[in-house]
Amino acid sequence: MTKAIIPTQREIFFDPDSLIVSKTDLKGRLTYTNRAFCEIAGYTEIELLGQPHSLIRHPDMPRAVFKLLWDAIQDGREVFAYVKNIARNGDHYWVFAHVTPSYDRNLQVCGFHSNRRVPKRDVVERIITPFYAELSRIESSFRNAKEGLAASHGHLMKTATANKASYDEFVFSL
Repeated sequence: MTKAIIPTQREIFFDPDSLIVSKTDLKGRLTYTNRAFCEIAGYTEIELLGQPHSLIRHPDMPRAVFKLLWDAIQDGREVFAYVKNIARNGDHYWVFAHVTPSYDRNLQVCGFHSNRRVPKRDVVERIITPFYAELSRIESSFRNAKEGLAASHGHLMKTATANKASYDEFVFSL
């Protein structure tokens, strides 16, 4: 499934009582998806298993958010984040994600587990959408993608911790 998905600019919504669940291996390849994940993303479980979770990454998402996410879970910490995903048909949907490392019997990280819920609509519209657009503008303003990511990530962390709060405190204060 390497065909590029073209965003439609149409937003789709899912039931506030739904919980989108997925599990991945250490490389981010899907090892489990629940029915809600399949329905909102527009894929069957068979199509998703073994695919990179980034299959549903919307191009509007700043890379800095994923750097923050990967840094946290690879360090054995949980992370919460607002994420804009893309469905198979190009429509998008917002989630409030909770991502945690999964451990094996020897207490070694063996993969990752993500639960996603309906996000606070006013936060997505008033704060997250313009903030993510700003982070994306920072990233694209550099010729060197690595420098752009570093600058965007720096801005994300500076904004999130402006009131001497942690990133988690920032997200939950929204």
